[in-house]
Amino acid sequence: MEIGSYSFGDTQRNSDGSLGSTAQAITNLFEAIKVADQSGLDYFGIGEHHTTTMPASSPGALINAAAAATKQIILGSAASIISTDDPVRVYQQFATADIISGGGRVEITAGRGSSVETFPLFGYDLQEYDELYAQKLDLLMTINNSTNENVTWSGSKRPALADLAVVPRPVQGTLPIWLATGGNAASSARAGQLGLPISYGIIGGAPHRFAPLAELYRKSGAAAGRNEQDLKISVAALGLVAPTKQEALDRFYPGWYNLNVEMGRLRGWPAPDKRAYDSQAEAPGAYYVGSPDEVAERIVHLHGYLGHMRHFLQTDIGGLPQEHLLESIILMATEVKPRVQRLLAQK
Repeated sequence: MEIGSYSFGDTQRNSDGSLGSTAQAITNLFEAIKVADQSGLDYFGIGEHHTTTMPASSPGALINAAAAATKQIILGSAASIISTDDPVRVYQQFATADIISGGGRVEITAGRGSSVETFPLFGYDLQEYDELYAQKLDLLMTINNSTNENVTWSGSKRPALADLAVVPRPVQGTLPIWLATGGNAASSARAGQLGLPISYGIIGGAPHRFAPLAELYRKSGAAAGRNEQDLKISVAALGLVAPTKQEALDRFYPGWYNLNVEMGRLRGWPAPDKRAYDSQAEAPGAYYVGSPDEVAERIVHLHGYLGHMRHFLQTDIGGLPQEHLLESIILMATEVKPRVQRLLAQK
């Protein structure tokens, strides 16, 4: 089981409660990736968002910088919004990062985009949401599966490629490409049929409710003749690890509150309710907030339902102080990870 972290780049608050700078948010994110690598965390993902509170708008740029500054950690997007980006440029950026990293440490997670601000930002029609994603995922896979630099592809949502070079190529010739979903059944079936590993973003409800989707994913892959070893599952969730459960709850709540206020403004979510937070922060809720023992036990419990090979947490939300993020990352690497390995070995 790989243990990791992911971030959208969290903009912290000033002492007067006002929003800090997006430049500092990116600086903090870069520091967190280096600490994760030094601590022995397995994976760090950077999610694409384009807001003042979550300004990690270019996962490829950040991953290129991180590839040069780290030694062993796997780096990936969590996710790249390929519907409104150019898969050629995405692939080139991540292939470059793979080369800089020494090879084998860079992945792409292809997402539709639950945050739809990229559509007006880049001039796309939200009504073409599904068609854009399907065609651009096909192009991304066509590039990755090409046996040489030259690629031929055609579709209606992007100019065709007629035996054109897409360079550079990654060290090992291809990159791991994951499909991201928030729990859509069609996405699980699609990933299985394509033989792509799948990443479930679980931000509410009971995580074990994703078990039927994991079964659908594996059955779809088997029916399509895909290799069982290619059908991998990862889980992205919200959470924070602290020395004690109460410290974790107290540290995570203010950011959770701020995030939900912001999402209410952007998407019409209801006002944050402390009772909802408390419910989700306790098993079997979706938030992995607690001591190393509790978080490890809950990850292993979910593994019994999903059989996932990677579990990674978004901790820096709503202006979480940087020291709390870094401590959580270190505890995930040095305390949670060995506990998970020990508990899985006992099963």
